[in-house]
Amino acid sequence: MGRVAIGTAPDSWGVWFADDPKQTPWTRFLDEVQQAGYTKIELGPYGYLPTDPVRLKDELDQRGLTMTAGTTFEHVHRPDGLESTWRDVVKTAELTAAMGAKHLVVMPSMWRGDNGEIVEERFDHDTQSRHGRAVTELGRRLAEEFGLQLQYHPHADGHVDTQDTVERFLEETDSAFANLCLDTGHISYCRGDNLELISKYPDRIRYVHLKQVDPEVLDQVEAEGLAVDEAVRRGVMCEPPNGVPDLPPVLEALAALDVELFAIVEQDMYPCAPDAPLPIAERTLAYLSSHGGGVSR
Repeated sequence: MGRVAIGTAPDSWGVWFADDPKQTPWTRFLDEVQQAGYTKIELGPYGYLPTDPVRLKDELDQRGLTMTAGTTFEHVHRPDGLESTWRDVVKTAELTAAMGAKHLVVMPSMWRGDNGEIVEERFDHDTQSRHGRAVTELGRRLAEEFGLQLQYHPHADGHVDTQDTVERFLEETDSAFANLCLDTGHISYCRGDNLELISKYPDRIRYVHLKQVDPEVLDQVEAEGLAVDEAVRRGVMCEPPNGVPDLPPVLEALAALDVELFAIVEQDMYPCAPDAPLPIAERTLAYLSSHGGGVSR
């Protein structure tokens, strides 16, 4: 059996941007992460937490926290997209590596905008192939220059979102430089099967985001043709165990992979009331710790 180490992220405190008055202040976020009982966190959007590595390390050490990964978006399918993505990624990668983390979670650019409008054409086969080669090259650079492993995060309304596009992505990328961050919520949001992905691609899953989807809210937003941002505002990403997928079987399947994985609780909650995240975080950690073999904090 492998080991699944649970952590959390700024996203679970309603943080989507480097600076936004609707968001939890970063000091409160770190304090409440510690209070909730977590010991591992993600960086979140670059600029939300202190970007000076000495100061950030000191803030983490004071609270007994370690960093598991940085997060960023890519747009490598566009003209000059690899180079412009690289310029955007470097600062996040530098800070992530300085914190001793080994992973960079990379998400696709969006094909649908905040208001549900189509902003880019979906990938055809040729574009998917070019995208896979470019993501592989991005992963190669991250590994060689920063010692980071690229973990690709499918995202609802992104160019890699449905199970079909996830599987095509895995076919078009080199596992030496790009693997899968299995986000259980986004897979379920797009009507995919998390357990099937774990079963079919056990060697490609090297990082995990844990979240659930409220199926009733999902049905409503689909019927209305709404974008994922509005779905989040309506509470589509819900507190376990109130949604899908059922997480204990997912944790059991992940532990059976016989590798060490970080599984980061990332419940999209933007925007949210200031006092909402902490009790949810406490209950979620207690639930996951009691319902998963091989799970640790």
